Amino acid sequence: MTDISTPFLSDVTELRRRARLHIERGAITPDYKLDLARAIDVLNQALATEIVCVLRYKRHFYTARGLSKDSVANEFLEHANEEQEHADKIAERITQLGGAPDFNPTGLTSRSHSEYTEGDDLVDMIKEDLIAERIAIESYREIIRYFGENDPTSRRLIEGILAVEEEHANDMLDLLAEHGPSN
Repeated sequence: MTDISTPFLSDVTELRRRARLHIERGAITPDYKLDLARAIDVLNQALATEIVCVLRYKRHFYTARGLSKDSVANEFLEHANEEQEHADKIAERITQLGGAPDFNPTGLTSRSHSEYTEGDDLVDMIKEDLIAERIAIESYREIIRYFGENDPTSRRLIEGILAVEEEHANDMLDLLAEHGPSN
C-alpha cells in the first residue's frame, strides 16, 4: 500500500521556486531537455510541409478536370482544409516554445519535406498527393521519435497529425484505385 502522505513530487518547494524563475519563458521550464532552437526548427520544417501540402491540394482542387472532378476535387479541398488546421496547430506550438513560425514564402519548398508537384491530370494529381502523404508519414514518424519523452506535447501534436496524414494516404489510394489507369 502506498503512503498517500508522501508527496508525488520530491521537492515541491524547489518546483515552486523554479516556476518563479524566468517566467518570461512561458511553458519552457528548466526540465525541457531538447535543444530548443533545434525543436523549433523541426517544427518549422513540419509547418513548411503542411503549407506546401495546402497549396498543392488547393491547386488540385481548382484545376481538377474530367467526369469525376467534383468528387475528387471535394476530397482535395477537404484535405487542404485539414492540412491548414495542422499548420495552424504547429504554428501555435512553435509560439508556445518561444519561437516564431516561419511563414516566409522564400525557401518554403526547401524547408518542406514534401514537394509541390502539380500533376498533369486527375490521376497524376492523386498520385502526387499520395506521394506527398507518404513523405509526411515517414518524416513525421521520425519527428515523433525525435521528440520522444523529451517533449511529449510536441510529440502528441505530431502523432495526431500523423494519424490524419495516414487517413489522407488511404483516401488517395482509394481514389487511385477508383480513377487509376486500370479503370
